[in-house]
Amino acid sequence: MRKENILKRKFASGLFALGTFNIIPSSAVVNVIGCAGFDFVVIDAEHGPVGMEKAEDLVRAAEVEGMSPIIRVSENNPALVLRALDIGAHGVQIPHISNGAQAQKAVQYAKYPPLGERGLSPFTRAGAYSLKKSLTHTVEANKNTMVVLNVEGIEGITNLDEILKVEGIDVVFLGPYDLSQSVGKPGAVDDPKVVDCIRSCAEKIRAAGLVAGCFARDMDMMAMLIGCGYQYITYLVDATILLQALEQVGDTFRSRLKP
Repeated sequence: MRKENILKRKFASGLFALGTFNIIPSSAVVNVIGCAGFDFVVIDAEHGPVGMEKAEDLVRAAEVEGMSPIIRVSENNPALVLRALDIGAHGVQIPHISNGAQAQKAVQYAKYPPLGERGLSPFTRAGAYSLKKSLTHTVEANKNTMVVLNVEGIEGITNLDEILKVEGIDVVFLGPYDLSQSVGKPGAVDDPKVVDCIRSCAEKIRAAGLVAGCFARDMDMMAMLIGCGYQYITYLVDATILLQALEQVGDTFRSRLKP
């Protein structure tokens, strides 16, 4: 790990952290997010268009602004996790974890032996391209690399207890939109079934000694998540934040033109 993992330090102190999803593959956008004071950015290689070559630039841009870059890979796949971490991401966020076996695989893919089975090459950005670090890189990476698991459906919620028993997880992240879809209320993240699930899961995750994470679609939801003890909070997506800001400007402009 070439830079300090800010999130690790914050969570060890019991603090909360604010991030957003990055789907605009621009290092300038990531710089702006950092300048706004966000703690981390999730570079989205699942729903976003970014590839690994561009993602490496985004990781650098995040570190320049003092943010922790996390990469959400598209699936629980050892090759994808390896590439995301080798380019220097401070952690991986792995989607659609539904049971303990999948959670165990995710940890194995992200950690070096004896904790996992991640392949070793010190000749990467994460290894500082250095022979000198080859003997210490695996120890440092195992200590600093974050493993964030997305639990996004009823199956995962049902199996949450077994997921939480897996060693090596840092954050369990609830995906409220996928959750709403799985309970037959697609998009209704404020449905009582979804909200009740979000609240009860926070208690279980925190009781297991792990960090609870979730997505906030607006300020009211953010306040609710903070009240539940969610420490790893992603607010919207960069493109949506930009859209909302521009819509507000446009609405204000047009309102001033009315007689």
